[in-house]
Amino acid sequence: MRYLVRLSYSGAGFHGWQVQPGDPSIQGALEKALSTLLRRAVAVTGAGRTDTGVNATGYVAHFDADGLTDAKVLTYKLNAILPPQIVVLGIEPAGPDFHARFDASRREYSYFLHRVKDPFLDNFSYLCAYPVLDFDRMNEAAALLAGTHDFRCFEKTGSDSRTSICTVYSASWKAYSPSVSAWEPFPEGAQPRYWRFEIAADRFLRNMVRAVVGTLVEVGRGRRSLENFSSLILPPEGCPSDAAPRPSSRCSAGESVPGKALFLSAVRY
Repeated sequence: MRYLVRLSYSGAGFHGWQVQPGDPSIQGALEKALSTLLRRAVAVTGAGRTDTGVNATGYVAHFDADGLTDAKVLTYKLNAILPPQIVVLGIEPAGPDFHARFDASRREYSYFLHRVKDPFLDNFSYLCAYPVLDFDRMNEAAALLAGTHDFRCFEKTGSDSRTSICTVYSASWKAYSPSVSAWEPFPEGAQPRYWRFEIAADRFLRNMVRAVVGTLVEVGRGRRSLENFSSLILPPEGCPSDAAPRPSSRCSAGESVPGKALFLSAVRY
């Protein structure tokens, strides 16, 4: 029988979701724990790869098992032996044809950024203390991401994706207030100190969100124009609007921001 498992994890200390020979991974830790408890080899399939250091609060995977009588007990036992960076939120029966990766219709990521030094957030947020960072302009640029486009300029060099076409449903920056902080709430009229970038799409390329955020920061600093940012978001090959020169390399976009502040927040089916 097939089971769906929901989990959250901190990517610190792991080389991403996918099993890596000789390196710790989230998938490897979960497969080892399940195999130990079910007393047979168990393969786990995830909703997609997350890179080294990247976190997840709403990850989904599936595995097959016979004779599993109490998913709640298995959840309890898994959490007792999994590394502290990984928590299983729940296990539930799934249809025999359910596939955590191929059945997903929407994935959502959040990227956290803070403008002032804050020791309580440093492990999961990116300190971006440039004197000027125009979030209104960054949101203008983020709005350009919506739609079906070729995002090849934001894909990590050497990736093996069959296509670089993605459909982005929404993308925006929002101020937020952390539950733990070294600072009092920001004064009225002052620019917020804490920001979250939220983006949802049908699929993402390797390193895409981190590259998008890094390029948006360049827009906010005034180092890249909206027109230049727009030129990176290409229509699919063969579209009538595909008339402009097409940047072909990752170096056309900005630098990637650190993975520690990136969270896969939800997978929708």
